[in-house]
Amino acid sequence: MEYPGNLFVVAAPSGAGKSSLVRGLLALDSQVQLSVSHTTRAPRGQERNGREYHFVSTEEFQRMVAEDGFIEWAQVHGNCYGTSKKMIEERMAEGGDVLLEIDYQGALQIKKTYSNAILIFILPPSFTELRARLEGRGEDSPEVIEVRMHNAEIEVAQAVHFDFVIINELFESALFDLKSVVHAQRLKYAAQARSRASTFQSLNLS
Repeated sequence: MEYPGNLFVVAAPSGAGKSSLVRGLLALDSQVQLSVSHTTRAPRGQERNGREYHFVSTEEFQRMVAEDGFIEWAQVHGNCYGTSKKMIEERMAEGGDVLLEIDYQGALQIKKTYSNAILIFILPPSFTELRARLEGRGEDSPEVIEVRMHNAEIEVAQAVHFDFVIINELFESALFDLKSVVHAQRLKYAAQARSRASTFQSLNLS
């Protein structure tokens, strides 16, 4: 089913700056609403339930999987993450734009279900810089950082399957690029035909 709203999916290896860019976009563009995923991992730092994630038990997560409550879900770094089907489809049906901040596995699952979804991959300028950012966060042990670096090599290789790639070397430039992608997508013929169907009909456009 085609919806008038757009679906943007942003993925990146841990430490590439995905969350900061998404927060920057949301502050600039009120038309975009972030989908809050469910996860079995514990909250970090100042994270709050219902804001960054819906934090649930493994048992609750598996119940939602069994009830087909997710449009995608995946296990990442030993924890499960999933995107609510109901929230996404209701928002897009109302004509609103939805942004998902998920891993590449979930992004590729989304594309299979929603062919109009726009996949955006955030790359670090180098693996050396990525390691420096992970170490600079001070959130992970050296062992965890090694796991994240190993996973990053696998994740970066998936960028070839995405519609857009943004290299987050300078935050301001990367944020401009992300906002440009969102704006340009809204102006595509197919997107305009979905969101402005009555206007297209009045102009005898199909």
